[in-house]
Amino acid sequence: MESKESSRVQKNEHNGYLHKLRNIKYDHWLIAILILAAFLYAWNIWEAGEANNFYTAAIVSMTKSFKNFWYASFDPAGFITVDKPPVALWFMTISAKIFGVHGWSVVLPSILFGIGSVYLIYNMVQKRFGKVPARLAALIMTLTPIVVADSRTNNMDATLVFFLLLSVWFVQKAVMNKQQRYLWIGFALIGFSFNIKMLQAFMILPALYLYYWIASDVKWKKKLVHLSIATVFLAIFTLIWPLSVDMTNSNSRPYEGGSETNSALELAFGYNGTQRLLGQTTGTGGAFPGMSSSKKSSKSMTPPSGSKSKKMGNPPSNSSKSNGAPEIPTGGQGQPGGNSQKGGGAGTGGAGGGAFNIGTAGPLRLFQKELGPQISWLLLIALFGLISSFAYYRGSKMKKWYSLNPQRKELWLWVGWLVPVAGFFSVASFFHPYYTIMLAPAIAVLAGIGIYTMVQQWREKSLWAMLLPLSILSTSILQAWYLTDYYPTLSWILLIAGIIISIPLFVLPWIAIKLKNKRIWPTIALILIMLAPSYWSLTPTLAGSSDGIPSAGPSLLSSAGGGGGMGNSQTDSTLLKYLEKHQGNAEYLFATDDSSTAAPYIIATGKAVMAMGGFNGTDKAITLKQFKKLVKEGKVKYYYSGGKTGGSNTEIVNWIKKHAKKVKLSSSSNSQIASSSVTVASKTEGSAPSSNGGNPGSGQGGMPSGKAPSGQTGSTPPSGSKPSKKPSGTKNTAPNGNSGAPSGMKKPTGKKKLTKKQLKKMKKSSKSSGPSMGGGMGGPGQSGTLYDLSSIYK
Repeated sequence: MESKESSRVQKNEHNGYLHKLRNIKYDHWLIAILILAAFLYAWNIWEAGEANNFYTAAIVSMTKSFKNFWYASFDPAGFITVDKPPVALWFMTISAKIFGVHGWSVVLPSILFGIGSVYLIYNMVQKRFGKVPARLAALIMTLTPIVVADSRTNNMDATLVFFLLLSVWFVQKAVMNKQQRYLWIGFALIGFSFNIKMLQAFMILPALYLYYWIASDVKWKKKLVHLSIATVFLAIFTLIWPLSVDMTNSNSRPYEGGSETNSALELAFGYNGTQRLLGQTTGTGGAFPGMSSSKKSSKSMTPPSGSKSKKMGNPPSNSSKSNGAPEIPTGGQGQPGGNSQKGGGAGTGGAGGGAFNIGTAGPLRLFQKELGPQISWLLLIALFGLISSFAYYRGSKMKKWYSLNPQRKELWLWVGWLVPVAGFFSVASFFHPYYTIMLAPAIAVLAGIGIYTMVQQWREKSLWAMLLPLSILSTSILQAWYLTDYYPTLSWILLIAGIIISIPLFVLPWIAIKLKNKRIWPTIALILIMLAPSYWSLTPTLAGSSDGIPSAGPSLLSSAGGGGGMGNSQTDSTLLKYLEKHQGNAEYLFATDDSSTAAPYIIATGKAVMAMGGFNGTDKAITLKQFKKLVKEGKVKYYYSGGKTGGSNTEIVNWIKKHAKKVKLSSSSNSQIASSSVTVASKTEGSAPSSNGGNPGSGQGGMPSGKAPSGQTGSTPPSGSKPSKKPSGTKNTAPNGNSGAPSGMKKPTGKKKLTKKQLKKMKKSSKSSGPSMGGGMGGPGQSGTLYDLSSIYK
């Protein structure tokens, strides 16, 4: 009897679950938006190549041991770490461990977190404002250009935004359910997010404190207690990783890359903290052009008005020197901030942006062309929408205009997110344009809610009815201005259409008897202002980009592409074969100045390469005495100078040049590769000049299997060299016997134009290429010198 009774109970429970599943009401609009997000973030991602090879090299190394995994070691030997905490890389490493190290597998977590962020925004807005504002907010988040670009890379930003939204979701749940444990989880997640990208996570802390204080339905003394306990959770989860690093003997862990004192906490509050606000003085050997907030530096990287930047042939602008930093080209092809093979850092928004081109500091910086086309297409809508929604959600029983109800409290949450983040980007001296993804959630929510309330007020002939036409007209003007650098004709069309559509929006509330059923004009207006940002968002997907310096814009679709920076680079095949043959029992394949030179070799072989100066060659990670010891013990047999200058290891390099023996490597000549005066000038596989005589396209980098993928092409010839001329009609034959151009294509000569099919093939063949981000000062693919260190102590 008991068994029959228990089976009957189980059957009833099972039927109950099925009944609940059948009764779940799915929002089909949300499903469509999530599918759109998945398409934009994931399509063509199989062409990612090595993605950001600085982090991909670290992922290769982190798969080798738990020690490397915990510390985010850049190299398999655990010599030095990347200059960020490890949490985001943990997810990428797990993905790589499951699927193998590929461009798409290391990017997969960012794609999933990007889609997750869209859902979280919908969920949070829907609870207080309903489905229509929630759908609009989710759609705007999906179609924010920099969100698409960031979600297609193995940078940390898409991961960071997801966990910040998740923390807000838990704090909102704590308020609505009146359960403090959710508050503590929310603040713990902020600490967790600190270990994704350090102080950038703390930008939204004011929003959480403010929101819980005004929204929680408990007395102020209890609020203090709750927030105090939450702050303890925040501190614990913030400090658990950096303290574990700093409390470990420095001889038992990698050097903390980017720091001056081999300290994770100093890295957080120095290089990744105050220097972001005040200007970077370490980790790069001084300030790069475009990093300062001066008007002069901003203009130096922007093409003159009326220039046809879509041709992507801008000449280098004059480099400036700062704090003794070496000159760095900022506008030439193949250099940071310039236009090169792939679209990341160049032409941000089609306005000649770059890795460090962040415009002029001031209250309007976010609207300038350097940053605006990535994030600010709908910023005016969000600001007008905030005013509208604050007025719309005023309850009839509210005595004072500033009184709060549940909807207004939610609005203050997103204002608390927007204001500090926008304030930072308006005054900070050093950041990359793609960091502005931090603004995307607040803009999306305020714009989504604001569009809904402005349309409602317009249809109801409210006193606030004019906010809708004002926001449409001003947004059309701003977007038309952003379009001028690429599509001057379309910019005029957009401007005229915005004016025409705004006229009935201004007039109808005063002459129409009923507006309740008149939805056509607001609908057309909203479609109009979504066209340009939607197209910008589509460009990374169409281009299959996954750049070290992510951006969106038509430059990605040009035949030459934009300039990704910190992207993919290839190994020198002759050099690599020699080193692998003669490595012997040495722990390191070779030592070099910086990670941009080392990364491709780590990815291609899975072997340890010592980047003595870390990311940009400026970390003081090893002394001459320590280096001599490694050489004497046979752990380092070779040093490769990739042409980098301005690093922090001058003493070591001078000692090497004085005592070590140069290695002469022979390689077959190629008339298409410029000759070089340095010792090692062997070409990379399949290299050939691009059709415009600039940098050669390059193919997909190798993975840890030890072999480069088929079709791998070469990289940049020595800086300042020119491709030698060749008779018309001849092919670029690479050393491996493959044509330097895509299969079946001849090198274009003279003024002969390529067909669309040829351009598409060329773009595809160079999809994984991008200049190394070694400050434009050497790196893989550049000619350099190999030194044999084993002869020193013989």
